[in-house]
Amino acid sequence: MGAENNKKKIVIVGAGPGGLAAGMLLAHKGFEVEIFEKNPLPGGRNGYIRLGEYKFDVGPTFFMMDFVLRDIFKATGRKLEDYVLLTRLSPMYRLYFDDREMNVYEEDDKMLAELARAFPGEEKGLLKFNSKERNRLAKLYPILSHHNNNIFDAFRPNFIRALPAFAVGRTLYQVLGHYFKQKKARLCFTFQSKYLGMSPWKCPGAFAMVPYVEQQFGVEHVAGGLSSLAEAMAKVVEEEGGKIHYDSAVKRVLSEKGAATGVELDDGRMVPADRVILNADFSYAMKELMPEGSLKKYAPNKLLKKKYSCSIFMMYLGVGKRYGLEHHNIVFAKDYEANVSDVFEGRLTDKDFSFYVRDASRVDPTLAPEGKSALYVLVPVPNNLSEIDWQKAAPVLREQTLDLMISRLGLHDIRENIETEKIITPADWERDFNVAHGAVFNLGHQLRQMLWFRPHNRFEEMRNMYLVGGGTHPGSGLPTIYESGRIAANLIENES
Repeated sequence: MGAENNKKKIVIVGAGPGGLAAGMLLAHKGFEVEIFEKNPLPGGRNGYIRLGEYKFDVGPTFFMMDFVLRDIFKATGRKLEDYVLLTRLSPMYRLYFDDREMNVYEEDDKMLAELARAFPGEEKGLLKFNSKERNRLAKLYPILSHHNNNIFDAFRPNFIRALPAFAVGRTLYQVLGHYFKQKKARLCFTFQSKYLGMSPWKCPGAFAMVPYVEQQFGVEHVAGGLSSLAEAMAKVVEEEGGKIHYDSAVKRVLSEKGAATGVELDDGRMVPADRVILNADFSYAMKELMPEGSLKKYAPNKLLKKKYSCSIFMMYLGVGKRYGLEHHNIVFAKDYEANVSDVFEGRLTDKDFSFYVRDASRVDPTLAPEGKSALYVLVPVPNNLSEIDWQKAAPVLREQTLDLMISRLGLHDIRENIETEKIITPADWERDFNVAHGAVFNLGHQLRQMLWFRPHNRFEEMRNMYLVGGGTHPGSGLPTIYESGRIAANLIENES
């Protein structure tokens, strides 16, 4: 436990992964930490859903860049492995095209052999990809892990040296064209743009380093699902003397003379604080939690002008049998570019669309009864700015998705084996999870909404307030959200 001292009181709004990361680090340093979470369990979208004997992660299912969370645990004098059981996945995932399949491996020899089998002649591109993207990661990661609160950060020597690595003016798809000639070979390394809720034909080329990170550091499964990570982090917060208040929704941030002074809860209680960390969906929080009239840069009318990510249609299926699927399965639409275009132009693709299925119960007996499967099914869809009527669209999309699971994955008896299910639509994300526009990957990751141009970790519109989560720097995805928590914690410590 951190040393006893008279340091400041920190109130954190939300026990999502960013808030938990900040809470761990600050509690260890001796700050008085209180986290207020509206749900009865930690994690937010990194939590879980239980349907009878079946358990599902709500949101994230890929655990990559594990070194970020390992470092955060290490900073508190702990080891991640003492809190969760990790299983390395090989293959990391399987890709399905209309005319071929390909497994993706962390191991270079296996990946070269698989690429040569599925896309003969493209294996040389993998060697070039690894070399170039290793260099890009080395240059950009120090930039992403820095707070970038000041425009003058752009004049730091390491930032200037990193400028070519941003691939300004080139998209992810274009950058991958330098390595791979065949379109589908490129797509094998571009679908990761969906982690950011973006199209590979629009996603900045700098994010070519993301598939490299998978190749370099691998993908792991966490026993019990990735929600176990949030539970482990919450445990550390409490071991360090921090308090987490569940079923305690925050109504608004309190302020005085342009500085955050605490929060008001839904039940009317006022909780004072020296610093407030906001771990809520950014645009929702700006509109619903901030004092009226306190915002200029992020006033509601200006938030509407921002670019937002896509959404997802979720099916959580408890199925009464086992299938021969890999852990992670990504199925590409036959016309993938047209499908992606539909998603980002506010349309639902009819019948032929991309989707993802996780079958974690094949390696994790805690998620489903013996001989059965907990299938997590995700379909990228437009966010709610599309004005799609999800009450009408959801039943149709459910049937179309099941049809594709039959035709593309061979799950011919899937319908008759569904024992329990839950569906979450973009409308549900917005209503039940407080996600603005149902845009689950938050603000888009265009270069004009990154680094200094993204909401700052030290919030620029109110003193004593800090932001963590996918809507602030460095961006969406579990590793970067953890990083936002670490950045905010370091800022607070250095200013105290």
